[in-house]
Amino acid sequence: MPSDMLKGKRILVTQAEDFMGPMLCEVLQEHGAIVIASNADMTDPETPARLVADAGHIDIVVANLAVPAPSTPAVDVSQQEWRDTFAALVDPLPRLCQAVLPSMVARRSGKILVMGSASALRGMKRTSTYSAARGAQLAYVQAVGVEVAAHNVQVNVIAQNFVDNPTYFPQDVQDNPRFQERLKREVPLGRLVGAREDAEFAAYLCSDAASCFVGQVFPVCGGWVAR
Repeated sequence: MPSDMLKGKRILVTQAEDFMGPMLCEVLQEHGAIVIASNADMTDPETPARLVADAGHIDIVVANLAVPAPSTPAVDVSQQEWRDTFAALVDPLPRLCQAVLPSMVARRSGKILVMGSASALRGMKRTSTYSAARGAQLAYVQAVGVEVAAHNVQVNVIAQNFVDNPTYFPQDVQDNPRFQERLKREVPLGRLVGAREDAEFAAYLCSDAASCFVGQVFPVCGGWVAR
């Protein structure tokens, strides 16, 4: 339900047209945030610093990073696939943090939330590249989170899977009977987590009510990692 829990908060959302971006922007705005929605190429090393400089004051960064997941057997993964996946999912994070953390630390206020993946929490076949990159995200968040916590800055990550989004679960996949059978077999919830359900949790983590979480990984996957 819309509220004013983010009223006046200036929130930068990256890759705003991909993955969880559209629903995140909608829900954050419903809760009163001023959303700076960016569709800039995050693989460009200059993009994060430019985004932060152009945005001015930023209270929160939502690092929504996505790339189509490769499904290559581990023995066949090319150096190019490995580099491209890490360039999209991992390399933007330190650049964003280096651009925005100094001002957050100086004013002793700020949050960074990464939209990650539970693929780093449970092994899956033919996902070695993607899972490794998503795992690097989690490790980075945990380390930076504890480093800046004393400055009243919170850095956390949502590790999601089986969440409704157009990047990884487009409608044609959802409509496939075999996928529906897989949901019932692998996901205790028995369905995809709704995009709005996920975005509402993200909004909570962006709020002042969630200032006690430090470098934490929050699985949002309908119980998939518990099996």
